[in-house]
Amino acid sequence: MYHIRFTPTAGDDLARLDKSVAQRILTKIRWLAEHMETITPEPLAGQWSDTFKLRVGDYRVLYTFVTAENTITIHFVRHRREVYKAK
Repeated sequence: MYHIRFTPTAGDDLARLDKSVAQRILTKIRWLAEHMETITPEPLAGQWSDTFKLRVGDYRVLYTFVTAENTITIHFVRHRREVYKAK
């Protein structure tokens, strides 16, 4: 199982969401941590090429991971129309 780290920005993003939406996102992030070794992460392109996305309804979780450290770092949690403007 991978360990999850949240950047301050990601923590703020989650805090702004409705509790039910935030809970769904946290559940999906836990699922990602448990299944990271069996899935194929979905990479982004262009300036985001070192970042991966996790879809949760209309929201996107942008993350990076380090296999050697078993760590996933969550960078942003935003609505899909806003998330790619964040970096």
